Amino acid sequence: MRNVIDPQLKLGEEDIAAIALDLRSRDDIPQLLRGLQHIYTLPQLREPVFAILAEVRPPGGGEDGKARPETGRPGLSQWAILVLGVLRLGLNTDYDRILELANQHTTLRKMLGHADWADDTTYSLQTLKDNLSLFTPELLDRINQAVVDAGHTLVETRPDEPLAVRCDSFVVETHVHYPTDINLLCDAVRKAIETSAGLCEDAGLSDWRQSAYNVRCLKKAYRRAQALKRSTAQDPDKRAARRVEIEAAHAAYLELAGGFLMRARETRIRLHLIAALPDVQLAPLDAFIAHGERQIDQIRRRVLCGQTIPHAEKVFSIFQPHTEWISKGKAGVPVELGLRVAIVEDQHGFILHHRVMERITDDQVAVPLVEETVERFPTVASASMDKGFHSPANQRGLAEVIDFPVLPKKGKCSAVEREREGDPRFIHLRRKHSAVESAINALEVHGLDRCRDHGIDGFKRYVALAVVARNIQRIGALLLAREAEDARRERERQRRRRAA
Repeated sequence: MRNVIDPQLKLGEEDIAAIALDLRSRDDIPQLLRGLQHIYTLPQLREPVFAILAEVRPPGGGEDGKARPETGRPGLSQWAILVLGVLRLGLNTDYDRILELANQHTTLRKMLGHADWADDTTYSLQTLKDNLSLFTPELLDRINQAVVDAGHTLVETRPDEPLAVRCDSFVVETHVHYPTDINLLCDAVRKAIETSAGLCEDAGLSDWRQSAYNVRCLKKAYRRAQALKRSTAQDPDKRAARRVEIEAAHAAYLELAGGFLMRARETRIRLHLIAALPDVQLAPLDAFIAHGERQIDQIRRRVLCGQTIPHAEKVFSIFQPHTEWISKGKAGVPVELGLRVAIVEDQHGFILHHRVMERITDDQVAVPLVEETVERFPTVASASMDKGFHSPANQRGLAEVIDFPVLPKKGKCSAVEREREGDPRFIHLRRKHSAVESAINALEVHGLDRCRDHGIDGFKRYVALAVVARNIQRIGALLLAREAEDARRERERQRRRRAA
């Protein structure tokens, strides 16, 4: 039976509400734990969050396609999943460090519900990976709404107080190497060889016994093509000779790679007919073969035929195919490999909403982003954006959604537009807009510099969990600051009392 948390305290276990944190610590862990403690101790926040966490279950035979909570093994409690997930993103770390903290960090173990003695419960690495992947972006978005509402209560906002939000986008990089068409081909063929060899070994077939040698031959041909650079000599004959060398090296590389892919296709047929492997088990091999054939076609067209490959046809990672080539014109950063993420932050420093932007730009997301934010937080009164979000349609669309859009126009303004942008309120909110860069920097420092998870679903889950972790840390920082100030005042009163 899986519970959000076991309400019955065991011998030696400390109530989460009574856990004492170091008010003077400048580390991120006390802030994150204090924010989580606030969720646990505040009834109006704990109840909705725990109701959402109850839906975090592995796949199973229940009516909703998930495991039934009242049957089966206990598994990791949903509260522990939230605590460890928030720490992983808040600390911008990997599973190995989270495993070490979960097994050795005394205060964290108290927050997870373990006694400081007579409790030898330990976690395994695979347990953390399996359970933290149970979150979905939709569940995390609902948790984030509850956390933001609690944050607004904490900063003592009125229920009807208008929110002034700031919107901007930034790039979250995927964990990929710099792509070229020849190294992508090497990746695809290498994985096709290794996958074929592994399936043949499991099925008892003798194919690909020399798979390691085949991979070495492939890499040798790849490096030979990689090492040849285009000639910069003034002599046309020298340039032509080098061009011939480059084409010959690439042709040999393509011939070798094509031969390996043809063998992989033959192996795929044998595995399906002789070993009776289902298509779902052969799907990874099919994907690597398709990637390799695409790269062979593009290299042949670019190098041997002199064609230019359209950007829309290019793939920048065979392992993270959702990766995009993004040039935002930043100084010293000519290109970023990842996906754009748009965020909406309010004047209190809480991130109200976010959106992962797949193959779309800022001007295409402006109105839907604000509409989704207003749906979650109806008191949004104004939204400021930079010129990258501007379009005439966006100006009209935002005016229909919120009372006061702050969206500067690109280029020369008309008299009406100059009057609109000269409004004192417009100028004030426009000057406040740059504060969203602080929120972006905080997200990048605490997890969103580079996504460590795989696949587009893992990317969206990673971003959503980072937003939740940031808001929880914001609450924890506010509470610790207040408690530290109260403690300072109490010490001052005692000092005065002793002096009197």
